[in-house]
Parts: sequence; structure tokens; C-alpha cells
Amino acid sequence: MIEPKLEVPAELRDLAEKTIDQAEKAFGMFFDAATKSMTSVPGAGTEVSKQALAFTEQNMKSAFEHARKLVHATDLQEAMRIQSDFLRSQFTSAGDHMRQMTGSFMQPGKGKS
Repeated sequence: MIEPKLEVPAELRDLAEKTIDQAEKAFGMFFDAATKSMTSVPGAGTEVSKQALAFTEQNMKSAFEHARKLVHATDLQEAMRIQSDFLRSQFTSAGDHMRQMTGSFMQPGKGKS
């Protein structure tokens, strides 16, 4: 069976790309402000908060990259493959982040036994 092509006008793809770019720029400004805010108010949880913010920023970058790939999908099969790859990478990333965060929480207790 031949997979039908996704007939998306070039103007719509361009608009989608511009929207993604604008959203990414806005999130970048947010992450910059949040990082500056955290460094200006040191506290016990600052390192964990910085790490959580860095993970969130990494996830958002992945989401924007994913959106860009989807904009250029030419058929449903390609769109499904892109979605599947993205979900797989997000699950892997979430597991890595959890291990790192757990390691951060466990680190101070290692030397107190």
C-alpha cells in the first residue's frame, strides 16, 4: 500500500518554523532569567534547582527539534517514526535525569556513615 503524502503548503511550513523559532527564543530568555535569578539567591537547594532547570532546558530543546522535524515530515509513516524516536529519546533522557538527581540527593549522605 502506498502511503499518501502530507500535502502541507510551503507557506504553512514556513509559518510553523517561524513560530517554533519565536517560542524557542522566548524559552531561551526565560531560562537565562531563571538561571540568573538562581545564582543571585544562593541557598541549600540551589544546585538541585540548577540541575532541574538544566534538565528542563534540555527537554525543551529536544521538543523544539522534534517540532522542526515534524514540520518537514512528508508522509504519515515518517511522522510516526519521528514521534516514536522522540518518545524513545524522552524516556531515556528522563531515566538519565532521575539517576542524576537521585545521585545528587544521595551524594551528601555517602560520607556521613
